[in-house]
Amino acid sequence: MILLKRILTFFLLLIFPATGFAQGVLWASKVLGYSSEYRPEAYGHAFRAKQILGEPNKLPAFGNSRSAWSPAEADSRNEEWIKVGFAKAIQAKQIAIAENFNPGAIVRVYAYDPSGKEYLVSEAVAGQQPVPGRMLQIFLKQDIQVNAVKIVLRPDKVSGFNQVDAIGISESTEPIEAKIRFAAKMDLKTQKENMGSAINTKAQEVAPVISPDGKTLFFTRSNFEGNIGAPKPQDVWISSSNDKGQWSNAVNMGPPINTPGDNAVVSISSDGKTIYLLNEYQPDGSMHLGFSKSFKTKTGWSFPKQSKVSNLAKIAFKEGATSLEIAVSPYENVLILSLERADTEGSRDLYISFLQKDETWSEPQNIGATVNTADDEGTPFLALDNKTLYFSSHGHSGFGSADIFLTRRLDDTWLNWSKPENLGPAVNSPLWDAYLNVPAVGDYAYFSASDKIQGQEDIFRIRLNPEIRPEPVAIVSGNVYEAETTKPIRSDVSAELKKDNSLFAKASFDPETGEYKFVLPLKDAYKMSAAAEGYFPISEEIDLSTDSTVKSIRRNLYLVPLKSGQQIRLNNTMFAQSSAEVVKSSYTELDKIAKAMTSYPAMEILLEGHTDNQGEVQKNVKLSSDRVEQVKKYLLSKGIAAKRIQTKAWGPARPIASNSTEQTRQRNRRVEFTILKI
Repeated sequence: MILLKRILTFFLLLIFPATGFAQGVLWASKVLGYSSEYRPEAYGHAFRAKQILGEPNKLPAFGNSRSAWSPAEADSRNEEWIKVGFAKAIQAKQIAIAENFNPGAIVRVYAYDPSGKEYLVSEAVAGQQPVPGRMLQIFLKQDIQVNAVKIVLRPDKVSGFNQVDAIGISESTEPIEAKIRFAAKMDLKTQKENMGSAINTKAQEVAPVISPDGKTLFFTRSNFEGNIGAPKPQDVWISSSNDKGQWSNAVNMGPPINTPGDNAVVSISSDGKTIYLLNEYQPDGSMHLGFSKSFKTKTGWSFPKQSKVSNLAKIAFKEGATSLEIAVSPYENVLILSLERADTEGSRDLYISFLQKDETWSEPQNIGATVNTADDEGTPFLALDNKTLYFSSHGHSGFGSADIFLTRRLDDTWLNWSKPENLGPAVNSPLWDAYLNVPAVGDYAYFSASDKIQGQEDIFRIRLNPEIRPEPVAIVSGNVYEAETTKPIRSDVSAELKKDNSLFAKASFDPETGEYKFVLPLKDAYKMSAAAEGYFPISEEIDLSTDSTVKSIRRNLYLVPLKSGQQIRLNNTMFAQSSAEVVKSSYTELDKIAKAMTSYPAMEILLEGHTDNQGEVQKNVKLSSDRVEQVKKYLLSKGIAAKRIQTKAWGPARPIASNSTEQTRQRNRRVEFTILKI
């Protein structure tokens, strides 16, 4: 009867997590001493005394955990003990001890007050328990200001290693229970769905990577007769979704992506034109530890090109550790890697690496103990908001085996992250769950799971509720054309932050469609720029500062050829109302003129100034004259000779927009230039 009650309590905790933290639970914050600790490996901190600190890492699930303290020997006849301290002393009514594995070895529990006086608060006969784990609750019968606790074990009385996940104290008599940290207000009614026979088979399907538009799914399949070379090694397969949301039967990507070895797509660029792959592909067909990238061409995907990570395989790698998982940031300048090295917390940890000027990647740096535990962290995916990181972990409190969590980046160091949150029972099960991936629209997440499957691991999807979605983004796409003929132009396109003119992202040219595509976070304003040889670079603003939902924007860009008689309007708002001073944000626009005139030494131009209609006409004419003189002065400062620049002031005589609102009047406060000679 007791066993049934404990099992029922455990499953209720999974569905309705206890709010014990609101009781004022204080978890141990420092180790004051211990008899021994299990150290099976030279690296990392698995099973060591420090693992007992903080809130539970394993409970409410039970079982072996690298994130729990364990004495050095199983079944030792010597007593083992550990003493922990708390951040402050409280009038404790109870002590809770999270025995996650082989419980029942605790024979004595002591409490200590701030003076160091010792109180024996529990004494029991050690023995094997009928449960795999438990939260041992000891209710104090006397008033004690507790700031330290010591537990004593008899390992020989309970077979196997004895592990303790955490020790807590509380002023409440309501029983302390462990809880899983969920995202706030998570909708637990959402159901995951198996992707079906078009994608899943009796073989193993894992590691889904969804294109930003949500229309193409890459994944790996192993133990399958249709793989290249042999069934066991994993190959990359691909499926596409039609307008009705139906997925096509998956097909093998074939060479050069698939080889007789293990192959996997780990990330896709925000424009969908570059895929990143595990391993370095060698011309002789062999593969080395690392990763590569392949580009979409008219004839298919290119032979994967090596991407070098500094000191990736240096000797600091733990012996025999060859597993590597990688996520590439949406702007393709940051890597998040899962690997095991000498500086890991335990098993695999998550690391950060940055793109260098020579197109190599910096040596990976551990992202810290907020995310990484003494157990295994892997399968990272950084969403298109460039902030929300999904990953799998055995070391954070969950439902059993690996669960999927999310954390959000807190600053630009990439080393500070929010405390991970479990995605809940709609996604996670007591079995293995991993490899979550989300497209730009953020409506569905795709992931791998071990329950409710057709054979081995399958791929599932689930509709996301707002609490676990990435922050919304805008998908900006379009073509670049010549203004006069509307013929497509092969052009470089970039997006800059308007507030400081810093480069935010670059888009590669699609030789098949001429299209560019960006994924831009909301809450900022951007300048889209296109440039090509023989044309004047163009900039257009996209203001997303007031948007709050995912949106798609189609914006074609038109380049004006550099030739005599060509008039070019500068789109940037260069002046504040009634001022001739050029605003700093316009410097990059003026730099384009200076660069063109430097590239064409014979070029001469006519600068023409315009104003809105606010105020007296003659004053506006004078203002427009002052404005073109300020622009000329700026160009002279860039080394352009004065004789190459003529000026003309029009005042309000030639508006290009209504003067009825401030927004439209800004367009009339402008400078244009005409190429007189080139």
